[in-house]
Amino acid sequence: MEYINTSRAPKAIGPYSQAVKIGNMLFVSGQIPIDPSTNEILNSDIESEVSLVLNNLVKIVEDAGFSLYDIAKVTIYLKNMNDFAKINEVYAKVFDSHRPARAVIEVSRLPKDVNVEIDAICIKGGRE
Repeated sequence: MEYINTSRAPKAIGPYSQAVKIGNMLFVSGQIPIDPSTNEILNSDIESEVSLVLNNLVKIVEDAGFSLYDIAKVTIYLKNMNDFAKINEVYAKVFDSHRPARAVIEVSRLPKDVNVEIDAICIKGGRE
């Protein structure tokens, strides 16, 4: 087991790693809209927040030696399900033709009172 921590994404805000690599699998912890350069929470529109979260998530994936195309499963936690269509627009741009399995769950509260959190599971070589 290898703990993944990159300076290109926000530091963990608790006693956990940004990701854990086990063999050909990577488990990426939930990412919230924190700007890694300032460590400040982005609290603007949901599109910008989702874009930042996905950008941070992809940086963790890449720095662990995986690629966007190795992402097999994504879970999105939303504070407001009314934002579903907006997050889909940003998500589709980031993932393009890649279509990992996904769940979207509305929750009552997230860390730091953010509007969105996203985690992922990757499998190296999953795009064969």
